[in-house]
Amino acid sequence: MSGIANTLEKSRLASTAFFFRGYNTTNLGRSHELLTHPAYGPVVEPFLKEAGQICADVIGRPVDLVDRVRRREETDLNCYADAVSLIVAMELAQIQLLREFFGIDYTHARMGFGYSLGELAALVAGGVMNMRDALRVPLAVSADCVALAAGTTLGVLFSRGPALDGRAVERLCLRINHAGQGVIGVSAYLSPNSLLLHGQGNTIDRFAELMPEWLPQRLYLRKNDHLWPPLHTPIVWQRGVPNRASVLMHTIGGGMKAPVPPILSLVTGKFSYDDLNFRQLMTEWIDHPQRLWDAIYETLVQGIEVVVHVGPEPNLGPATFTRLSENVRGLLSDRSISGFGMRAMSQAVRRPWLARLLPHSSALLRAPLVEQIVLEDWLLAHAPVAA
Repeated sequence: MSGIANTLEKSRLASTAFFFRGYNTTNLGRSHELLTHPAYGPVVEPFLKEAGQICADVIGRPVDLVDRVRRREETDLNCYADAVSLIVAMELAQIQLLREFFGIDYTHARMGFGYSLGELAALVAGGVMNMRDALRVPLAVSADCVALAAGTTLGVLFSRGPALDGRAVERLCLRINHAGQGVIGVSAYLSPNSLLLHGQGNTIDRFAELMPEWLPQRLYLRKNDHLWPPLHTPIVWQRGVPNRASVLMHTIGGGMKAPVPPILSLVTGKFSYDDLNFRQLMTEWIDHPQRLWDAIYETLVQGIEVVVHVGPEPNLGPATFTRLSENVRGLLSDRSISGFGMRAMSQAVRRPWLARLLPHSSALLRAPLVEQIVLEDWLLAHAPVAA
């Protein structure tokens, strides 16, 4: 990952993208350091207080995010609503710290995007709605999402060679669903040769049994040990989560202006938001798979030079950009763009999905040039010295 010194500057915002993280098994990151910093703390604390109160109002129990962060008490699935509120609060607090102390205004960036919950935070930062309205919908359905997580398994499906046939994967999921013994679906497209599957009961095992017969190339399926809310899959249909969320969105404020900067939606993989379609996209956000790869590729097409990872301990964004950069570098004979030639292409047999894309998708060659910044690290490295 790129160094953090002096790479985040106002003069570079026109070529900078902000990537907001989503829910994970750990969600505190360096929030305690930001909250207890003598200069940063007075900015961070109101965000945590407000988000905690919003959470309490919606779920009907006391929530003290300031106390949780001070005690460094991590979140888990049993307090999923707290985690949702904490992540969004800290993402917005980090954006505010950047503005107040360094004069770097997020709205002047080239683009923003967010994985899962991060897309909601990006919409708030982009002026589409306020934090209360952004949190109301995911919090209102959080208990159902947690309940649906019981008995589900998340799996990473990947190929060591060719690109995955996404339609063939979806077709196999439908065949399994037809048996009526649980639902399985694609939760995220991570790259051309990897995606996330989320399934109930033994549907992940059933997928593994059937994939040699129904999928053309040799694939691998690795289970994740943690329980995850099955958002972005059809599993949420079982408690009417998308419909209930749609009804709630009739009464939330905002959504009547396009975000600034433009937001690349992981629902569509495109810059889809305008001044009217926020509610429709948010309904689709709940049960549609996340198109992470489309977003990563679009950042390269847009000429992005710096990607700022927003939120506590971001992992998926940095890992994805770093892995792509390393894969591209592996195809370059002398590890430089100028050295790209026949010798480098001859090495592509090890990553045929990437080699096949490169002649038609030359933007991928920019991947090694993109600088990455983890915002909480940058803020603490450049924090004002206490008087």
